[in-house]
Amino acid sequence: MVLVVIVFVILLAIGTPVGFSIAISGTMFFLQHPEFPTTTIVQLPISQTQNITLLAVPLFVFAGSLMNASGITSRLIKLSMLLCGHMRGGMAQVSVVLSALMGGVSGSSNADAAMESRILGPEMERQGYPKGYTGAVIGYTSLITSTIPPGVGMILYGTIGEVSIGRLFAAGIAAGLLMTIILMGMVAVTSRIRGFKPARETRASFREILDSLKETIWALIFPLLLLFGIRFGLFTPSEVGACACVYALVVGFFIYRELTIPKLIETLKEAIVDVGAIMFMISMSGIFGYGIPIDKIPQKMTTFITSITSEPLIVMTIVVLFLLLFGMFMEGSVVILLLTPILLPLIKNFGFDPVFFGVLMSIVVTTGILTPPVGVAMYTVCGVLECKMQEFLKESLPFLVAVLVEVALLCIFPQLILWVPKLMYGS
Repeated sequence: MVLVVIVFVILLAIGTPVGFSIAISGTMFFLQHPEFPTTTIVQLPISQTQNITLLAVPLFVFAGSLMNASGITSRLIKLSMLLCGHMRGGMAQVSVVLSALMGGVSGSSNADAAMESRILGPEMERQGYPKGYTGAVIGYTSLITSTIPPGVGMILYGTIGEVSIGRLFAAGIAAGLLMTIILMGMVAVTSRIRGFKPARETRASFREILDSLKETIWALIFPLLLLFGIRFGLFTPSEVGACACVYALVVGFFIYRELTIPKLIETLKEAIVDVGAIMFMISMSGIFGYGIPIDKIPQKMTTFITSITSEPLIVMTIVVLFLLLFGMFMEGSVVILLLTPILLPLIKNFGFDPVFFGVLMSIVVTTGILTPPVGVAMYTVCGVLECKMQEFLKESLPFLVAVLVEVALLCIFPQLILWVPKLMYGS
């Protein structure tokens, strides 16, 4: 597998698309081992996708696109402004709350960062926020969106690692809310230091908030319907994805009446592109991952780390740093696809809960979208706001620290998020 990894890194370095890098480097394993028939290379991508749980991936991607097109986003922005616009650094706080509310709608940090840059960015600049600070707030708060279900990363992790997706979603809600609190605290501290003003002069009345909640309730109850549908056996994760699409269509066409046939066609086109990219990488990962159990990579890694330390927290620190490094160079879904079979047996050996690790892994690798050299959300935010990358990176430091604080808290106190799945599903 050493040659496979070297070829993979070289292909990424020269700009080969990730899906092809995975496939070509994975093929190197078969060239090293002629005893395995080459026909397996063709069969693996097909067999990799023959998993009914993976059907949830394209369905949730499509449902997220439908929700965005149905008029939910504008209503969530209004609710966010009413809830926290009166706080110091009001527009920055709106970004945090909006990302939390968008978690049950899009499930994509990249999409959330792009949307908030276009909608909130100009207003934050008009109110005197530096471009770098605006970009950092919007970028790092978008991490909340992929933590609160439904997140594609958790579906992939649960499928590959054979971990309950319902439990992952339940733990994700707790982790997302914890991240919201921590980031709101960081915004409050930085806003006070730098003198940022509230976005509203007065606190919204209870009546105003209640009226806004009535408009947005269809978006807010979706993650809860999703969780309880899985918990009580009404749906499998795949069936929940299908129901999410129907739910979004009903909300868009008949409740908000903002989804039209032309919008639906455009949404379908966007979803097809996103789903095609994700499923291609998933299928190609079958070739790459074939040699992992054969070469006993998890066992070798466990032996190596055990030779350094047997302290679980130090082991988890090493794993987190490892994931951060990989997340800087590869898209989060790819990291989860490639590293779950290697790292999951390792962390089980040290007594960590697979559900806890799935949520932690999703948070850590998604952070890579905001760091060079392959920070997709970072480039998107800087491009939309016309912000220099140096300014973005400088202003990002407090928010990166905030995310790392949450990671540290979860490592030390995993029950901060595990109490929710235990409450819903039992121990």
